[in-house]
Amino acid sequence: MLPPHLAKTALRSALAAMVLALAACATPPPADDPEAVAEFKELNDPLEPTNRAIFDFNDTLYTNVFRPVAMGYRDAVPEFARSRIDDFLSNLKLPVVFVNDVLQGNFPRAGEAVERLTLNLTFGVGGIMDVATPMGVPRHDADFGQTLAVWGVGEGPYLVLPVIGPSNPRDGFGYLVDSFADPLDQYLQNSNMSWVAEIRFGVTVVTVFDANVEVLDDLKRSSMDYYGAMRSAYRQRRAAQITEANSPDVGWVHFMPHWSWSNLGIQ
Repeated sequence: MLPPHLAKTALRSALAAMVLALAACATPPPADDPEAVAEFKELNDPLEPTNRAIFDFNDTLYTNVFRPVAMGYRDAVPEFARSRIDDFLSNLKLPVVFVNDVLQGNFPRAGEAVERLTLNLTFGVGGIMDVATPMGVPRHDADFGQTLAVWGVGEGPYLVLPVIGPSNPRDGFGYLVDSFADPLDQYLQNSNMSWVAEIRFGVTVVTVFDANVEVLDDLKRSSMDYYGAMRSAYRQRRAAQITEANSPDVGWVHFMPHWSWSNLGIQ
């Protein structure tokens, strides 16, 4: 069995290879079938049979593992403590958020990331309390997939990745970049403390599911096609995040030429 840090590296490498391989398989329907072409463009899901199979696997894993663990975590840990854990994990992400804000040319939000980290570390008991939000510095996220979108990189075909869930080639690659760019994670991996990084990752997963159990349950219960509903919800949420980051007053990135997966022959 691989040591934890090598296993994590292998997982990331496998994800990168899978994203590129799946993206390369995405081909549009014949141009002489306009209805099929229109549906293809609207859904952006040329790999739907494969995606559905992976989605079913993820749903089984969620139902039998992640959801019970999240509910057990909710039952065992008081709400106040769960909030402190969530605040602490959010603060740990701020260096990566800051870098992506800068890469997006969104310097006001980059300043907010620095301000949040400073306030929460100094007045928030080492980062376990979010004092920045009540002081008028709201929480925000920024990732490299979002950065690529601001730079004009198209999303590519819709993908469902094992365990990770809804994504696309751009966001899957962005996930890999962010995971390698995290300074705390790199320090832990290079200091023979990879077990701490693994605990952090595991707790992060549990907190994410804890925060979204009701949303997922409601979506599954109210949808005739859970897969289609999840695809639509993911794409709408992601589009909103990118629109927020790509506001007209953002700086120099808007002068960059746009790039899309079609540059690589991927529609």
